[in-house]
Amino acid sequence: MIITDRIKTALFAVLLVSAPAVAEEFTIERLEGSPTINGASVQGLKMSPDGRRVTFLQGKATNAAQLDLWEFDIETGASSLLVDSAVLLSGGSEVLSEEEKARRERNRAITGKTGITSYFWSADSSTLLFPISGDVYVLPIGGNVKRLTDTAAFETDIKFSPKGTYVSFVRERELYAVEVSTGTETKLTSGSTDTIANGMAEFVVQEELGRFTGYWWSLDESRVAFEQFDESGVLIKDRYEVQSDGGVVALKQRYPEAGSDNVLVKLGIVSLKDRSVDWVDLGAETDIYLARVNWSPDSKQIAVQRLDRSQTQLDILLADLSGKSSVFLTEKSDIWVNLDNNMRFLADGKTMVRTSERTGFRHIFSRSVEGGEATAITSGDWVVSAISKIDESAGVIYFTGFKDTPIERHLYSVPLSGGAVTRISREAGWHNATVGADVYIDNFSSPTQPPQVTIKSLADGSLKSTIVANKLDESHPYHRYMDNASDQSFGTIEAEDGTPLYYRLLKPHTLEAGEKYPAILAPYGGPHGQRVRNAWEVNFNEILARNGYVVMVLDNRGMWNRGLEFEGHVKNAMGTVEVADQVSGANYLKSLPYVDGDNIGTWGWSYGGYMTLMSMFKEPDVYKAGVAVSPVTDWRLYDTAYTERYLGHPDASGDVYANTSVFKYADGFKGGNLLLMHGMADDNVFFDHTVKLLSVLQNSGKQFQLMTYPGKKHGICGEKTRAFLWNQTLEFFDRKLK
Repeated sequence: MIITDRIKTALFAVLLVSAPAVAEEFTIERLEGSPTINGASVQGLKMSPDGRRVTFLQGKATNAAQLDLWEFDIETGASSLLVDSAVLLSGGSEVLSEEEKARRERNRAITGKTGITSYFWSADSSTLLFPISGDVYVLPIGGNVKRLTDTAAFETDIKFSPKGTYVSFVRERELYAVEVSTGTETKLTSGSTDTIANGMAEFVVQEELGRFTGYWWSLDESRVAFEQFDESGVLIKDRYEVQSDGGVVALKQRYPEAGSDNVLVKLGIVSLKDRSVDWVDLGAETDIYLARVNWSPDSKQIAVQRLDRSQTQLDILLADLSGKSSVFLTEKSDIWVNLDNNMRFLADGKTMVRTSERTGFRHIFSRSVEGGEATAITSGDWVVSAISKIDESAGVIYFTGFKDTPIERHLYSVPLSGGAVTRISREAGWHNATVGADVYIDNFSSPTQPPQVTIKSLADGSLKSTIVANKLDESHPYHRYMDNASDQSFGTIEAEDGTPLYYRLLKPHTLEAGEKYPAILAPYGGPHGQRVRNAWEVNFNEILARNGYVVMVLDNRGMWNRGLEFEGHVKNAMGTVEVADQVSGANYLKSLPYVDGDNIGTWGWSYGGYMTLMSMFKEPDVYKAGVAVSPVTDWRLYDTAYTERYLGHPDASGDVYANTSVFKYADGFKGGNLLLMHGMADDNVFFDHTVKLLSVLQNSGKQFQLMTYPGKKHGICGEKTRAFLWNQTLEFFDRKLK
């Protein structure tokens, strides 16, 4: 492939120019240590509504995990510290409620961070809002920080009202609003109990449906739509967290295992004037997911996305302020309906713009709210990722997507009426774009460029200014280790049915002629996952390559950004085509003259851990060793929204759940060459999954190794803990494959 040669050539050129005279060993401890090996990085990039500033969160030089708020002036090109989190914390550490800890675990982007982890601009760009330690602060630009709440209880899901008049939040399962100018606090909802919550998003919609809020302001600030859920019917699981101090915390957690009851959900509209509530008619069927809620521009109606339990039918309801609703449109799929956040109303409220997979690939459509057929704005055998901005005055939609290749994300534009698609981002690689008036923030990386942040022209993608250059020069943390960096390339192989599958290959920098090297596949493999990206990556796979392994990352059928048919291969069939495609990858590795085909291993985390187990159990003659971290073992133990989307209801006819469980194939495991790892406080893939497997393997007399992590959740975070995990994994592969 052309892209393969380009990347190999570029990486070789960087090595020649930048490599130090004496190589320095790149250790696992340095991989996980501070400062981050990826160089200067920022989070939470936002552009102020007036387009004058870019704000972002950046870790302290002395503690990368504690985030401060910075600003970049677009006109002057100067960066400066805007809010020091240490001042707000008064020199202490941030204290979080259990609810906020759980919310951060669901929202992976801020896991393990403290300080200022989120913030919001007011619509007029005059004020910033941020929560810290469960309280609410506002900062008028040019003024002093003002604390709006000071309570023993924790405030969560904090945000500005659309005009910035109020700050809203959830406290003790109720929704509140505070008037910024006076500090007057109003409780908007009532009636919460231990099982009833107002203004909150339940566990499964946060974890699996990508919705992290439970309330939505009308644009005129007169009303707030809010979710009320009743979790009294949700299964209570006894969960035991074994802590690092040896103590055991016994928890009763409401966790909806596949086939069990979900929450019962209602949608209310509360008036700020008198706090009266009107309830929206969501239909007769109560076993649904409240997927998304959007207000119309005139604040007179809401668009409600209602997803059925099987997730094969999405209805968009239009409801007036009294709660009376009607179905605006319905989309059905024989596979499943993927949710997104791309719905927009045009300013006059007469047209809805949204993305749909009705053609098999996610594309942009418009439709009159008065009815009629939808009009396609984009089309083709490629995927739109997200609508970034609609510029009605210019008649242009800006969006990110994969028109050029599935392994690169770019910023594009298309006329609002449809027509030719224009690519704006120039550099080959992976672009995250935040679009302003005439510029966009480009958070970009490639295999030869660590993540950098620049300001680019919307007209042609040309560079305007640089926020974080992150050059791979002598000042960069990774520079001293580049001499022995792996040689990387991209390419495709064919699945059994001829489908092209993309891979990333990492090889030891120096391959000795005539020598054969052990190889390791490192899949994720699961739905909504993509691992092969033309982007910067320095991770454990790099460590493996530097230690003499050929490493293949292969995106199998069932994964993301290739269209619904590509994903749908795993419908009612998890652990089938994914395993077969990885075997195709192993066979490709065996065909390479420098690979020792008798010593091939595999490792993975979460769904990747499930892949390791299925591969070792179903294809024991292909893989000599495997490492499974936090693996799913029995899908009946996982949650409703994720599992039933792909496998249906457990009570449906057939043996889908038995066929997709690792236990059906455990007899095929030859024993001895498996390492299991799991956090003992995991609240996503419960430790139960591994415990059940331990019993089965022990009772069958099959040898394996086990490492558990006290107090650690699904991500098994912490520099020293992660270093320990990777060191044990490397040592295991060295013993088994070398």
